[in-house]
Amino acid sequence: MINRVLIRIKIIQILYSYYKNEGKSVQLAEKELLHSIEKTYDLYYHLLQLAIEITRYAALRIDARKNKLRPTAEDLHPNMKFVENKFVQQLSNNIQFNSYLNEHKLSWTNYPEIIKNLFEEITTADFYKEYMESSLDDYEEDKNLWKKIYKKIILENEELDNSLEDQNIYWTADIELVVSFIIKTIKKFKLENSAHQELLPMFKDEEDEEFARKLLRSSINNCNEFRNLINKNTKNWELDRIAFMDIVIMQAALAELMEFPTIPVNVTLNEYIEISKMYSTEKSGKFINGILDNIVGELKKENKLIKVMTFKNNKK
Repeated sequence: MINRVLIRIKIIQILYSYYKNEGKSVQLAEKELLHSIEKTYDLYYHLLQLAIEITRYAALRIDARKNKLRPTAEDLHPNMKFVENKFVQQLSNNIQFNSYLNEHKLSWTNYPEIIKNLFEEITTADFYKEYMESSLDDYEEDKNLWKKIYKKIILENEELDNSLEDQNIYWTADIELVVSFIIKTIKKFKLENSAHQELLPMFKDEEDEEFARKLLRSSINNCNEFRNLINKNTKNWELDRIAFMDIVIMQAALAELMEFPTIPVNVTLNEYIEISKMYSTEKSGKFINGILDNIVGELKKENKLIKVMTFKNNKK
């Protein structure tokens, strides 16, 4: 689940903290990186859990209406399509899912207003009304409903975003990527897999985990070399006048360029330019692109930048 795009972002965050808080060791920085990644994986399960909690809330509302002093015909014979959604039923019985929730003590119990408000927002959506009015009893339709809920409501809900920030500092900037992983998960669900449907692993493979560790260590251990290269190629700038985040981003980019010969130069440059657009100043992308392009040219002339062609798909 944790792809290299997210790994790079996490490393930039950890590097920034590392240099702003003196006295940290490389080992502690690596520990913080892995902890941050683990918390993102927690968020994956925590947000998946919303589907079950919202459905449970909807079922309780139906029961409450049935037990009113004077229930209407609609109260007594409600549309059960939403609460009987087959994707949610399958998820709620998933062995891997429930085991993880129990082990990591993830719960929405203390946030009933979030659940209530999300449900009420869902019921006002046109796609929800169309779903409830449809006579289809279709597993794919049930999955598609929740893909839309995550993309159009959960991802865009400001109250939820603020709540996640309060619940865990590591979740502040992760929701968009995690929701994309959840939508990918929903697409993969198959009814015949029942309670044994596999969810996404934390890392796709050991190679990605090693990529995270190696990139962080190289960024820190070769700091002086990389800072000298940056300084040399910013002659018209004092290093202390360049946005510190820009320096951190270029430092990580240089570590990746030098340490991972199978990752193409253009892939590395594009990834860190995109990160600069998210985390630094408006002009940072163009600035970083120009500096790194100069450094790459210099390293190639000196035969210090070697890239290996592979027959496998290069990981981004």
